[in-house]
Amino acid sequence: MKAPDFAYMRPDSLDGVFAALAQYGDDARILAGGQTLMALQNMRLAAADVLVDINRVPDLPDIVEEPGHLLIGALVRYAALAESPLVQQHVPLLADAVPFVAHAAIRNRGTVGGSLALGDPAAEIPACMLALGAEVILSSAAGTRTIPMREFYLGLYETALRPDEVLTAVRVPKRRPGQFHAIDEIVRRRGDFALAGLAVSGVAEKGAVEAISLALFGVADRPVLATDAADLLIGKALDPAQIETAKDAVIASLDPPDDPITPPAYRRHIGGVLVQRLLGQIREKLA
Repeated sequence: MKAPDFAYMRPDSLDGVFAALAQYGDDARILAGGQTLMALQNMRLAAADVLVDINRVPDLPDIVEEPGHLLIGALVRYAALAESPLVQQHVPLLADAVPFVAHAAIRNRGTVGGSLALGDPAAEIPACMLALGAEVILSSAAGTRTIPMREFYLGLYETALRPDEVLTAVRVPKRRPGQFHAIDEIVRRRGDFALAGLAVSGVAEKGAVEAISLALFGVADRPVLATDAADLLIGKALDPAQIETAKDAVIASLDPPDDPITPPAYRRHIGGVLVQRLLGQIREKLA
């Protein structure tokens, strides 16, 4: 199938984007990498009357180092994220996550901002940002506001982004001394949507967990933090007993959507498997 007729705008500034959104309201959609939006348009599962292409807006493809943070622009492509020396040095979880994202063609075109704004519950990058304690920057004609990732996702493909706003960047804390990370997912085939995935970020001090975030994806209507399991690990060494306790806590906390192909009980089980697997890997690295 082909997309229904639509108007196309390509402003070269954020002011031009804001003007287009003000003029067309709900009929307009932001076009960044287009890896999801154009597929939905072609399948007629989405029918935007106006596409506002932001690829000419300056600064959005940049990765900028700030004191304590990296500022990652909305138009940074997955491939550029993985290849960035700044990301590899300061936020290696993101670099490690990129190979799990779909296929090379999509990684070359898809954007960080597009993934975050869409909020696919099985996507890797939103879960990583949640685990890292990142915050998104939302811009409009009225100014900018910053929202922590833990408050950004409200439901299935529902975010705190307002109709007149554009997600322009994400601010990610740099890694700290003693920081560890890991990511993995379970899929039917390489490049498919995750049946369940887990991104872990934390800090260890003298063999004990000082802080940790366990962000699961593919198991709910949004990426979710396993806070109960994380609380059980604080101040403890990652020994097999503690890992098993965290695994049980994650399984108990998950309530995946009903899916006749992938039953909730199976998603809970593989969520627990991922917790045991990744915490075991981190334990070996910390030893």
